[in-house]
Amino acid sequence: MSNALIWVYLGILLVLAMYGFHRSILVYLYYRHRSRAPKPAGTFEELPRVTVQLPMFNEMYVVERLLDAVAEIDYPRDRFQIQVLDDSTDETQQICQRKVAELRGRGLDVEYVHRTDRTGFKAGALENGLKTATGEFVLIFDADFVPNPDILQKTVHFFTDPGVAMVQVRWEHVNRAFSGLTEAQALMLDGHFVMEHAGRNRSGRFFNFNGTAGIWRRSAIADAGGWQHDTLTEDMDLSYRAQLKGWRFVYLPEVVAPAELPVEMRSFKSQQFRWAKGSIQVARKLLPTIFRAKVPFRVKVEAFFHLTNNFAYPLLLLLSLLLLPNLIVRTTHGWREVLMIDLPLFFGTTVSIASFYIASEREIDPEKGLWRTIRRLPLVLSLGIGLCVNQTRAVFEALLGHETEFVRTPKHGVSGKGESWAAKKYRTARDVIPYIELSLAAYFAVAMVIAAQGGHWVSMPFLALFLGGFAYVGTLSVHQSH
Repeated sequence: MSNALIWVYLGILLVLAMYGFHRSILVYLYYRHRSRAPKPAGTFEELPRVTVQLPMFNEMYVVERLLDAVAEIDYPRDRFQIQVLDDSTDETQQICQRKVAELRGRGLDVEYVHRTDRTGFKAGALENGLKTATGEFVLIFDADFVPNPDILQKTVHFFTDPGVAMVQVRWEHVNRAFSGLTEAQALMLDGHFVMEHAGRNRSGRFFNFNGTAGIWRRSAIADAGGWQHDTLTEDMDLSYRAQLKGWRFVYLPEVVAPAELPVEMRSFKSQQFRWAKGSIQVARKLLPTIFRAKVPFRVKVEAFFHLTNNFAYPLLLLLSLLLLPNLIVRTTHGWREVLMIDLPLFFGTTVSIASFYIASEREIDPEKGLWRTIRRLPLVLSLGIGLCVNQTRAVFEALLGHETEFVRTPKHGVSGKGESWAAKKYRTARDVIPYIELSLAAYFAVAMVIAAQGGHWVSMPFLALFLGGFAYVGTLSVHQSH
């Protein structure tokens, strides 16, 4: 029985190491194809008409900031339409209507569309907006974004190539320095937007539109089957369907769109839950089609790792539960086993991830002190571990076909360290998961005591990451809900 337990434990570590190694492959692809920066095929002699779609639901704290920024976008006003796609049920409606009237008074073409039936949620709002959109191209922003005025001038000319369907820009973070939580989120997103997106795009793999801060060719949306709402990640779903139809995507990491990061743990977990569940839903929906498609094998492999990446969370949770029994049954294992098995797998699951984030930050800002990134890495790694209960639930809901509504991430309009969100009215619903996380933290406190008593000193850093992750995520979830 003890041998079986050890082999299951090591097998899980091996699979997790494979996903960690996949991150290293993306870093390799990024640097191998680093010089293949996309360039527009030409420039439009006459700029095409563009519609900016702004889907929102109860966004009273950020909607004016968004509309002010969109109104400043540098583009000919006779070719520029703004659609406020408002499904709100609170005072956001009145704020939007006042702001729309103000912008119309300034000569902008602004359409206010309010739905009382939220069929399809965000995907439904975007699809509904296309019925009255006048643009040949559609630029999309979520409510927490603050786009720069030059965003269209830097993106629209890539559509002189008739095969280009979508241009995505990199997210930047207006409140990166607000707290340790926002700094950790910023590091995680930077890795996604620098290494993953650029590595995939420049090496000829598929990558996905991120739901915001991207511009679509309207005819490509229609050709791919339009916005569909049978997954929680309508952006990823449409992205893969479009690329399977032969459309090409462009990613521009040097062009940024600032946005607000969630400042409370429950909102962050809600966002991560939606992304995880949606990606598994897309995997169920599209992986069979991708495997049958006439696309290169490397594209299929990358799509598999991309869409199934969240399977790592249930494995991580199972690993968490097996760590203590493994410590107990491996009392006779010495340094040879540690050096040959534990350490290589530990480095495969942690060091590869750490190097991934360090590389992405160096690409964004080579002048940034390396120590500033390194000192946040334990929090990033712990945060990923602490999320595994939340994300495991998301994965199993997707696998079991359990349907839930699209829960938008609350935005509070917070950017600076001195600002407070505590009095803001938007909150994510409470659940039992934080108490499970705190129970796991207690479990790992016991495991560290047993490890110390058994002389398993090499295991202590691993156990400390788990203890810190569950304690941090669980404690902050409970504390911020009061």
